[in-house]
Amino acid sequence: MRRSLFLGASALTLSATSLVPALSEPVSVQGPLLASASSAPIQVAVRELDAAPAAEPLSQPVAPPVRLAPVPAPAPRIASVSQGTASWYGPGFFGNRTANGEFFRPGTLTAAHRTLPFGTRVRVTNLNNGRSTIVRINDRGPFHGSRVIDLAHGAAHALGVASSGLAPVRLEVLR
Repeated sequence: MRRSLFLGASALTLSATSLVPALSEPVSVQGPLLASASSAPIQVAVRELDAAPAAEPLSQPVAPPVRLAPVPAPAPRIASVSQGTASWYGPGFFGNRTANGEFFRPGTLTAAHRTLPFGTRVRVTNLNNGRSTIVRINDRGPFHGSRVIDLAHGAAHALGVASSGLAPVRLEVLR
C-alpha cells in the first residue's frame, strides 16, 4: 500500500511541475520492484503525447553563406626612414634583462636601438634579399661602429641576417 501511494503521489507531483505530461489513461504496472503485501496491480494514469506536426518544406531555397573579403588593416604611417648596418644578438643573452626590464627570450621580434623610445615599432628591411619584419625596441645598443640596430635572434632569422651576422638595412619608424 505504501509503495502504491508513493508512486501515485510522485506521478501527480511530476505532472504538476510539467516534467511529465498530464495523466489521463490508467495503465497497469506490475513487477518485482513494485511487489507489495497485496499482489494487486497498481493503477497509474498515463497520457499519450500528441503527434508532432510534420515540418513544412521551405518555400524558398536557402542561399549559400556570403563570404566577405577580409578588410585590410590600415597601413601604418611612417614617421622616419634611415639606412645602415644591422647586427644581431641572441643565444649568449637569453634570460638576461633588457634595458627596459624584460627578460630576453629566444625567437622574439625585438631589437636594440640607441635613441628610439622603448616600445617603438620599426619595420626593418634587409636590402640584400628584400625581406622585412616589424620589431619592437626594448633594449639599447648597438655600441659598435656604425651599426644602427641590433636585432634579436628571432628577427635576425626572419630577415635572413643570422647566417651572415651583418646586413645593410632600411629602418622605417612606424607610428
